Amino acid sequence: MSLDNTPIDDLNIRSIDVLVTPAELRKALPMSLGAHRTVAEGRQTIRNILDGKDHRIFLVIGPCSIHDLKAAHEYAQRLKVLAEEVSDSIYLVMRVYFEKPRTTVGWKGLINDPRMDDSFRIEEGLHVGRKLLIELNEMGLPCATEALDPMSPQYLHDLIAWSAIGARTTESQTHREMSSGLSSPVGFKNGTDGGLTVATNALLSVRNAHSFLGINSDGKVAVINTTGNQYGHVVLRGGDGKPNYDSVSVALAERALEKAKAPMNIMIDASHANSNKDPALQPLVMDNVANQIVEGNTSIIGMMIESHLKFGRQDIPKDLSQLVYGQSVTDGCIDWETTEVAVRSMHEKLKDVLPKRKK
Repeated sequence: MSLDNTPIDDLNIRSIDVLVTPAELRKALPMSLGAHRTVAEGRQTIRNILDGKDHRIFLVIGPCSIHDLKAAHEYAQRLKVLAEEVSDSIYLVMRVYFEKPRTTVGWKGLINDPRMDDSFRIEEGLHVGRKLLIELNEMGLPCATEALDPMSPQYLHDLIAWSAIGARTTESQTHREMSSGLSSPVGFKNGTDGGLTVATNALLSVRNAHSFLGINSDGKVAVINTTGNQYGHVVLRGGDGKPNYDSVSVALAERALEKAKAPMNIMIDASHANSNKDPALQPLVMDNVANQIVEGNTSIIGMMIESHLKFGRQDIPKDLSQLVYGQSVTDGCIDWETTEVAVRSMHEKLKDVLPKRKK
């Protein structure tokens, strides 16, 4: 039997939908002067912290993922007040995560599925996400996100002050190359097994120039040529069921960074294996990290905390009216009251220590 006429292309493709281009989205939702100022100041502040020019630490704090715009705004308003209160020692950056990596399947985030019904209205998600970022930056809140899809930075990254590369993608060549061209500082998480090798290799890669396939602002496939990003750093998030935020683990990370001739900048993620996936343990991680700094640590420059209006997490119901307002639909978070207490406690411990700290 001849196979000459057998279809061989796009066998598993249901459809291909053309998206709005990055340039078209930015024209429809332009950045205001106030938002521009917040992004520029946020990036420079974080660079100064990483360079040791600013004695403060920065906390990337907020919901595990954004799914409810009203709750996101309420959280941001509260965070803004807290940020001003602790600003002499802690620089707060709101966690605004739109994309969620999935081991198998599940809700992939606001950009991919903004209606949370598997309709995957991605163009709508891009509009919603960009509008929210503009509004938060206009409030004076710098924003952080995970750079997961290699295309999405062209649509949103002009509004981001700090980016994360997750444990699943730190080893990815695609994400290392992409990060070398990001305009913001970027944190690479250690591997899911807790090992540091993939993260230190990523730090070496991201500092170098790269050339790779991507899209330009007009949505055309292009060769992207980067100069390298000098503000990559490691994020310890534990792994293989074990934490790595303790002083011994931090010292081992310092040795690994020194061996790799990478900057001695370490961020601690209070969630994931560092809290045994129990959000209630995150404040204990924060307290331990604060104590390490009090006792003389100079390498820890920041933390990540998963926090929302209400404690815990919930599954996404078929009837979305049954969603609990202000509660995460992905990883569990600490509630707002606990957040205030934990951040204020860190501030109280560090406010007199950080100005004397020498990197």
